[in-house]
Amino acid sequence: MIVVDPRFTRTAATADLFCQIRAGADIAFLGGMIKYAIDNNRIAKDYLVNYTNAAFIVKDGFKLPDDGLYSGFDPATQVYDKSTWNYQEGGDMSHAAAAAIVSAPALAAASNRPEPRGSESGEDPQQANQGGPQTPGGHGQGYQGASPAGAKATESAKPTPMLPPNVAYDLTLQHPRSVFQLLKQQYSRYTPEMVERITGIPKDQFLKAADLYTSIRKDGDMKKAGTVIYAVGWTQHTFGTQIIRTAAMLQLIMGNVGRAGGGVNALRGHSNIQGATDMGGVFDIWPGYLKVPNPADVDLKTYLKRITPTPSKPNNWDSFNYWSNTPKFAVSYLKAMYGDAATKDNDFAFQYMPKIDRNYSWTQLWDNMYRGKVQGMFAFGMNGVAIGPDSQKNIDALKKADWLVVGEIYPDETSEFWRSPGISADDAKNIQTTVYRLPCAGFAEKDGSMTNSSRWVQWKNIALPTPGYARLDQDIVAQIFLRVRALYQSEGGKFPDPILNLTWKYTDPQHPSLSELAKEYNGKALSDLTDPKTQQVIKTGQQLPGFAWLKDDGTTSCGIWIYCGCWTEAGPQLARRGTEDPSGLGIYQNWAWSWPANRRVLYNRASCDPSGKPWDPDRKQVWWNEATQTWVGNDVPDFKADSNPKDHMGPFIMNPEGVGRIFGPLAAFADGPFPEHYEPFESPITNPLHPNQQTNPVVKKFTTPADKYGTTKDGFNIICTTYRLTEHYHYWTKNNPMNVQLIPEPFVEIPVELANDLGIKGGDNVKVTSARSYYVAKAFVTKRIKPMTVDGKMVYQIGIPIHQGYRGIQEDADRNARTIVNRLSPTVTDPNAYTPEFKGFLVKLEKA
Repeated sequence: MIVVDPRFTRTAATADLFCQIRAGADIAFLGGMIKYAIDNNRIAKDYLVNYTNAAFIVKDGFKLPDDGLYSGFDPATQVYDKSTWNYQEGGDMSHAAAAAIVSAPALAAASNRPEPRGSESGEDPQQANQGGPQTPGGHGQGYQGASPAGAKATESAKPTPMLPPNVAYDLTLQHPRSVFQLLKQQYSRYTPEMVERITGIPKDQFLKAADLYTSIRKDGDMKKAGTVIYAVGWTQHTFGTQIIRTAAMLQLIMGNVGRAGGGVNALRGHSNIQGATDMGGVFDIWPGYLKVPNPADVDLKTYLKRITPTPSKPNNWDSFNYWSNTPKFAVSYLKAMYGDAATKDNDFAFQYMPKIDRNYSWTQLWDNMYRGKVQGMFAFGMNGVAIGPDSQKNIDALKKADWLVVGEIYPDETSEFWRSPGISADDAKNIQTTVYRLPCAGFAEKDGSMTNSSRWVQWKNIALPTPGYARLDQDIVAQIFLRVRALYQSEGGKFPDPILNLTWKYTDPQHPSLSELAKEYNGKALSDLTDPKTQQVIKTGQQLPGFAWLKDDGTTSCGIWIYCGCWTEAGPQLARRGTEDPSGLGIYQNWAWSWPANRRVLYNRASCDPSGKPWDPDRKQVWWNEATQTWVGNDVPDFKADSNPKDHMGPFIMNPEGVGRIFGPLAAFADGPFPEHYEPFESPITNPLHPNQQTNPVVKKFTTPADKYGTTKDGFNIICTTYRLTEHYHYWTKNNPMNVQLIPEPFVEIPVELANDLGIKGGDNVKVTSARSYYVAKAFVTKRIKPMTVDGKMVYQIGIPIHQGYRGIQEDADRNARTIVNRLSPTVTDPNAYTPEFKGFLVKLEKA
């Protein structure tokens, strides 16, 4: 195990190797790993050629960011024209001699056979493990399948970007514009020496890490798999999405995706972050990761055409392109929302749905409130002031709001923002914001499901009733909805239809049960459905057994297509607790339920070679059964059930190409088709790769008077990062006596050498100051963070836990300084997911 972290942690203490990294330098480290793997031939060649877009040819005119900018950058708008970020149209461009030595028998056979029959499975729900047919022909669009959560909806005013249907390719990987050659060129600059300059990790230590991790592919061995596990800190940078993508690219070239013990796995800071996004918990997706409509989507047909991809691949390859079923998912969702009011004649109530015309991300909402454009906010289970970034800006924003509704189990910094340090009693009298605080239920006081990062949807039961006046969250939401609907019924409105026609058919409308909601997002038949192959019948009103049954004609209803199958006629599959694991792979097929289709490892077709045989015969996940002409296995095959390996269907069925994307084409990413190292927005050094392009060129920077940014010229020369403690959970457990006993007060983790330089001793009160505000806590002088040499310069890093604030047991007793760490962090965000940069900003440090 290799641990890479700015701090020496408990996990690092158990590792084979620990590398202390400068916060925000992860792409340089991972890019160096990619270069090392390629240079030392520790890549999965057959996997690379067959299962990724490494052989695809990129359009002439595409430019790599040697100067920090990809082709197409407009400095006036700070937006890329991505037209060159695309594949070239054409066929096989392999050199005949080189093609003969490619060790991919399925490809060799494919190149000499007629055009494949494709993936048309008719309307047979049992034909594929996914269900649903492929949409034949047309141009690959790639928008629905490629765009990450957070892609800008405003870009949709332009024509939908198109991928060519017949991609040019070179199986020898020698074409200078092949994805593989561009990948080599992109990371040729990421030498061990450059990695050391940027990350602060000594060259010899980096080489140990690179050798150790890539050793699983030494001498062409494909049996072992390696995994990359990351915490939320990776996401909290102005290039966070691209950090994770770099890890995924490393895993693709090493053949580690789709395999048990492989992949890129998130260690989230909350038990239901996956579930929240699954259910459309961000502004630009519907449940199940369907893109939201925008003003250019004048009707359902236009919307579906924009977001439904069609295959983009070499002609003699096959692509299941499962997002081609988007119309079934979208119409079934609209039927779940509006029931009988959603008909074919009214586009299944498509016009009832909001159309996003701008960025409504987290930081943008707070910025709009600060500017006086947002008058009110509902904050349920979310401490917006403490979360930040720039908590003082959020406090000042709430001062300008007309009203605030908070649903929580404790008084928190958001519901009592007017008690924050610096606001006097007289100041508070002048704040006109009306605050409504509603006591909600805690985790143990409600049932429902949580979805972890492995996509396991797990049902839990109520442990004890809510105390006093506290109510279940869904009861509060029901009351609000029913009263708003009653107002529309009695008083009318400009457009009341979306409210009046919303489906609300719960046994007790004022107290919807979460089990009813779970059944609703699973979906049901609205007419009798028949499988034409097996003659299986699903009767009207019955729960659907899986999303293979979804239709685009209004005969099915499903709130979240990826959850279809979690609560069937057989009962709540998500409540199962079977502990058997006959494969020994940690699959546990009967524990809870995993989306989609109870599949435990996504893209598991890639666990086999092109002929359908497992790379590791001793750890078989799925395999091709020649006798039955189907895919079978210990896991649910993530593939078309009857696709013969000789048809060369790509295992990455959600991409129009059918293969894993080393190169991210067109609208996949706002800041580049390959990740590039940029410095954090506040950095102590000049970018060694390209001094004239310091930071991510399309980063989102805010410009109100509250948005201030620090530089070393202003004396901000210490890197600050934030983190969580094992002993606390977010901002809640500071109200729990047992947790407070373990960690009673906040602290600042300071390297011994920095403390000595500043005359600071353990237990001293220290003041940390950024360009935005200050933070006061006790000094924790430690050897867990060491000084680093970064680009020839001595650099210090400090760390601060996030948990304390100005409400809690110790805070209310006035036993700590009552400041919030996110008063320090800047309002600047990743351009893809809009996540703020909490993990690497500049501060000053002094005795308080």
